[in-house]
Amino acid sequence: MAALSNGGQASSFNIPPIKFTKLFINGQFVDSLSGKEFETIDPRTGEVITKIAEGGKEDIDIAVKAARVAFDHGPWPRMPGVERARIMMKWADLIEQNIDEIAALDAIDAGKLYHYCKVGDIPAAAATIRYYAGAADKIHGEVLKASGKFHAYTLLEPVGVVGHIIPWNFPTTMFVAKVSPSLAAGCTMVLKPAEQTPLSALYYAHLAKLAGIPDGVLNVVPGFGRTAGAAISSHMDIDLVSFTGSTEVGREIMRSAASSNLKQVSLELGGKSPVIVFDDADVNKAAELALLGIVFNKGEICVAGSRVLVQEGIYDEFEKKLVEKAKAWVVGDPFDPKAQQGPQVDKKQFEKILSYIEIGKKEGATLLTGGKRVGDKGYYIEPTIFSNVKEDMRIVQEEIFGPVMALMKFKTIDDAIKIANSTKYGLASGIVTKSLDTANTVSRSLRAGIVWINCYFAFGNDIPYGGYKMSGFGRDFGLEALHKYLQVKSVVTPIYNSPWL
Repeated sequence: MAALSNGGQASSFNIPPIKFTKLFINGQFVDSLSGKEFETIDPRTGEVITKIAEGGKEDIDIAVKAARVAFDHGPWPRMPGVERARIMMKWADLIEQNIDEIAALDAIDAGKLYHYCKVGDIPAAAATIRYYAGAADKIHGEVLKASGKFHAYTLLEPVGVVGHIIPWNFPTTMFVAKVSPSLAAGCTMVLKPAEQTPLSALYYAHLAKLAGIPDGVLNVVPGFGRTAGAAISSHMDIDLVSFTGSTEVGREIMRSAASSNLKQVSLELGGKSPVIVFDDADVNKAAELALLGIVFNKGEICVAGSRVLVQEGIYDEFEKKLVEKAKAWVVGDPFDPKAQQGPQVDKKQFEKILSYIEIGKKEGATLLTGGKRVGDKGYYIEPTIFSNVKEDMRIVQEEIFGPVMALMKFKTIDDAIKIANSTKYGLASGIVTKSLDTANTVSRSLRAGIVWINCYFAFGNDIPYGGYKMSGFGRDFGLEALHKYLQVKSVVTPIYNSPWL
């Protein structure tokens, strides 16, 4: 079975002091109006890291007002795109210069692997900012061929004040995925980080100020979904809300948007993604890919390959290799360079995952490996694999958001497609095969927003990402994300005495 790489003890890594714990509104760190604070917890130990100012409805109102003034009267939407790009590039540079400190914040706040944050999440975040900075001066409409005696063209204009609500599983990635394209478009914004992981968001706000992003353009208000999040989604002066999180909360945001000012909504929601392994696959490589698909980021990723479908000809060999690899996977303190998996984000998520493991046992699935807590301190869970599962089982249909895999067997391509699509979600999927015909047929048959063939978690700044069905709508990343924060305006003027139309 998996074991803690350091025997269950939190690392002695020298954690930097926490510098920013207040709300960031109109370019200043301020206390909440209520004076309330909440604790942010270290999932390695369950102990309090620090207390954070708790933003409420009144604080959101102040932040929105600052963003509205910055949009209606400030320089950000009016400066040339190349100037916005220059400031965003400087912001990216500052992030890279502070990479050690930011990585430590995400490790202690979210249980993310420190070394991976340094080589993955944070460099990628800087690259995302630079990607959209490069697009900031390339926003333009089209000249249209009107049917009558008119000259017509379109303008692409920033949508206005944006509300961002981001999740706790990728605090850095989600922050820049939302903020970067909306900044490049010329929008102003209010962002609520998840209450579990506010530390890096406040640090990024500080660096944005140093880079020269004007006051009021970027406001960061930590708080809870039922108060600060609800205030964003129902606010009459927010023009668009972009949310990543659960399908249940996504429903509430849509209701609030509809009952307030009919603001635009972009939702990236839950998933129950399939990885389909065909008989012609390299079994060892396929097993490695499938395991990574469920244990990466301790399974706390909406595109986790939580349903693995294996063709019957290689199923037995695949299952054996998969279990071997899962047992060798190293669970440990996120500051330990040997660790491959850190703790779940908090006690609530930890207990939710363990409860689903018990549900799987009661439903009659076979527990091949894992299923238990690792160590006696912190929120660590073994990589867990169930076999002999049925399509209607809760562990097959419901998003667990942890290192828990449902392993299934199929006969034909049609069987695989049917099983893969038999869920309310449609976020991602994976295909492992050497056949181009199989890859083409299956990729075009899957109801999912992204399909990875012989790879998984292959994200990129130029690759749009989002869901089908109850996994939401709207896209992050790619130029589609930039255009999400732009509105099309048509301008038409008569043409008199023109020699041609």
